[in-house]
Amino acid sequence: MNYKNRDDSKVRAKKHLGQHFLKDLNIAQRIVDGLSGHRNYNKVLEIGPGMGVLTQFLLQKDTFETYVIEIDTESVVYLQKHYPDLSPRIIEGDFLKLNTADHFSAPFGVIGNFPYNISSQIFFRALQIRDQIPEIVCMLQKEVAQRIASPPGNKDYGILSVLLQAFYDIDYLVTVPPGAFDPPPKVQSGVIRLRRNSTSALDCDEKLFFRVVKTAFNQRRKTLRNALKPIGEFPDHPLLTKRAEQLPVSDFVILTQLAQSLPE
Repeated sequence: MNYKNRDDSKVRAKKHLGQHFLKDLNIAQRIVDGLSGHRNYNKVLEIGPGMGVLTQFLLQKDTFETYVIEIDTESVVYLQKHYPDLSPRIIEGDFLKLNTADHFSAPFGVIGNFPYNISSQIFFRALQIRDQIPEIVCMLQKEVAQRIASPPGNKDYGILSVLLQAFYDIDYLVTVPPGAFDPPPKVQSGVIRLRRNSTSALDCDEKLFFRVVKTAFNQRRKTLRNALKPIGEFPDHPLLTKRAEQLPVSDFVILTQLAQSLPE
């Protein structure tokens, strides 16, 4: 493997931020190459750049302009010193609290080595502004990556699978071993790519859809008739004899439509 030659002590990995700095240049290049660069956006936001191992490859791309958002002040200082041309586009803050309209007036791509402890929150935030984000390429804990990309009928298929697949086409790209990081995590990592699909809106109440999906998987071993009792007594329907992991997005839309017809 090919590794970046640098003094890693310049930025100390902080456990409370879930920092594991990628040091394998080959993997970094593959992650950046995962961005299509032609999906109607010309700006990319990297979440949690750390010491810039992805950033250096992003800056070599002439198809888009790179922005980064970093919550760790020590990393911000490091980036300002080592990537001075990037300084005007370094956002010091938390992506989960970012008002994207302050920085982006048009759709933008998202990329990053997501901190394991907040990766799900990042995706929920991305869903809220999905029409601004046509593409995401990210690395996260392998089991979470597999879950998101998993098709129906698979034991890995879950809440995030349904919610994200409702609006994105998802590809699992590569598995990354712990040794590619400093410090190495205790688990393997996975890289996935999400590309916005043609669904502009669901044919049901979206908030209720989210609730139906979450309730269905909270007791995934039960049939949906029993799992969905917290929402109400559903009329007879063949889908209610199945379990949550068996249903594609379209069937969850049907269940939500049924839920909308339930008495208050």
